[in-house]
Amino acid sequence: MAEPIDPPETQMARLVLALRSQGVTEPKVLTAIETTPRPLFTQELFRDRAFEDSALPIACGQTISQPFVVGLMTQALKIDRRDRVLEIGTGSGYQTAILSKLARLVYTVERYRTLMREAEARFRELALTNIITRFGDGGEGWPEQAPFDRIMVTAAAPDEPTALLAQLKPAGILVAPIGRGPVQVLRRYVGDGQGGFAVEDLIDVRFVPLLDGVAKEL
Repeated sequence: MAEPIDPPETQMARLVLALRSQGVTEPKVLTAIETTPRPLFTQELFRDRAFEDSALPIACGQTISQPFVVGLMTQALKIDRRDRVLEIGTGSGYQTAILSKLARLVYTVERYRTLMREAEARFRELALTNIITRFGDGGEGWPEQAPFDRIMVTAAAPDEPTALLAQLKPAGILVAPIGRGPVQVLRRYVGDGQGGFAVEDLIDVRFVPLLDGVAKEL
């Protein structure tokens, strides 16, 4: 006989406790995670694993990020309720939804039309009205809406993302995985207000690569 599965509330409480023990301690970030139904953003095949602290496959060969990494990246951005945030790589929309609960506006760019449409449907279901989506090349950012207070990149940039840094406000923050191999470094850029950046390496991570252009068939 299979063991009974704990109710979602219990599984979520366990996940939040695990995140807190790993250093994700900002109350508003934890609340945003706790109030975002991760199973909704997870493929049906993996839905029973939605509350695991691990990355899971989604369509188009992409992934929904590990909750710890989502929490750490969100916490590292130090989002204020008045901020306009640019997200590169909408994916399932899970990270986008969490950002939307912390920021005034979230602009999100996705290169896979399939993922974008599915994420938009989830945003409508959750009545998240402060998210603006764009089908396009994430590496180019969203120049027409720049500058942004915060930028999050959810795919690995091979080098310093200079085009995105140029779209950041002088005292803004950008968080992105940087590197060409299977393991990258999660890096935070904090603007000094005068065109320079303080750079901090946080942890090693594994992200899908940031690709040029848009997917023409997916």
